Amino acid sequence: MRVKICGITQPKQSVAIASLGATALGFICVPTSPRYVTTKQIRAAVAPLPKNIDKIGVFANLSIPEIVQIVMDSGLTGVQLHGDESPEFCYQLRQSLPNIEIIKAVRVRSLEQLNQVFNYIKYVDTLLLDAYHPQQLGGTGQTLDWQMLQQFKPSCPWLLAGGLTPNNVVDALNQVQPDGIDLSSGVELEPGDKDLDKVALLFEKLRSRE
Repeated sequence: MRVKICGITQPKQSVAIASLGATALGFICVPTSPRYVTTKQIRAAVAPLPKNIDKIGVFANLSIPEIVQIVMDSGLTGVQLHGDESPEFCYQLRQSLPNIEIIKAVRVRSLEQLNQVFNYIKYVDTLLLDAYHPQQLGGTGQTLDWQMLQQFKPSCPWLLAGGLTPNNVVDALNQVQPDGIDLSSGVELEPGDKDLDKVALLFEKLRSRE
């Protein structure tokens, strides 16, 4: 299972989290976020990582040229769109970054909204479902209605996010079948500062399911 730990801010933690078992690390490229990192900080955090670790930049409502510039400057292997980007925007970004993974995050608050997710499938590599919050784009600690996702089986891989912690991740995975999970606040001491004991516990819990 793919495990993405998001909101990394410190190079030492990026290496430690990868060695504990994460397959993807997320870096927040949204200046208003408490977990925001600059291109220089991302470069420092991804430089020591093994090649097989996905390095995902999280963007919200940024222009395509700006996204492309940050990807090129920082060594990212993927782009996660967490704003109001349309399917058309995803298509255009794909033309500019043909070899970069594109993940579209959708904050779900109703079944109707969940059905709109299917509009993106042709234009992205991966979907990410997050909990809805009126002010914050992510890292809110709020969980999704997992029951609503029991029948969710899109034709592309998808990640479950939203309030996941080492304590509830097994519950979540017993109810829904995502291709991967994405955690941020659930393994933190404070925004951007990860709790490596919690990260270790997360992988312990995941192994106990195997």
